[in-house]
Amino acid sequence: MSDTTIQTSARGMETARLLLDIKAVNFRPQEPYMLTAGWASPVYIDCRWVISFLDARRRIIEMGAEMLSEDTDMASVDFMAGGETAGIPYSSWLSEALSKPMLYVRKKPKGFGRGAQIEGSMPEGAKVILVEDLATDGGSKVNFVNALREAGATVEDIFVVFFYGAFPGAEETFANMGVKLHYLATWQDVLAEATRGGDFPQESLDGVRAFLDDPIKWSADHGGRDKL
Repeated sequence: MSDTTIQTSARGMETARLLLDIKAVNFRPQEPYMLTAGWASPVYIDCRWVISFLDARRRIIEMGAEMLSEDTDMASVDFMAGGETAGIPYSSWLSEALSKPMLYVRKKPKGFGRGAQIEGSMPEGAKVILVEDLATDGGSKVNFVNALREAGATVEDIFVVFFYGAFPGAEETFANMGVKLHYLATWQDVLAEATRGGDFPQESLDGVRAFLDDPIKWSADHGGRDKL
């Protein structure tokens, strides 16, 4: 069993319904997806899909802004920084919604001009919230957080629309980075809402439930990564 226990929430269920309605959610237990981190997964979510749906995107950003205003000291935050590439539109929308300037972080320094990895004007000591579309096991966020800190920023919070909430060790990764992860929805929210709404056949729902019960074993059994 996974050591990650995440309960559904009202915001999570609403976000899940929005993502289901715009067809950003894919269930495919019979043909697993291979995630960037090497895990095999019966589920895949494309948060980039949201950029084309105005009503869904506006509500997701509204909920994200509400969450950050409740859970962080936004008065002390100087910038919203999007991670290349999927985090850039979300940081732009949250920047506007929260009236904070924006930056974006490259995956690696560009090889010309200033050679910058951080785009935008950021003074030393600025407090920054990193914004991404989603998080799986947290590993991909390390590069962005390190780049911001090396440029002189203070980074204590990360916001994502979607957190897999499945793979063990994710919370430890964020704790070791010294950041708190804020997220609207997880696969538990999506599974609960998809079950309630009958969005997928029962066989697919059962396959996703089996994955969430033991994601490492499920991954190993389906040709993916088999350990943390």
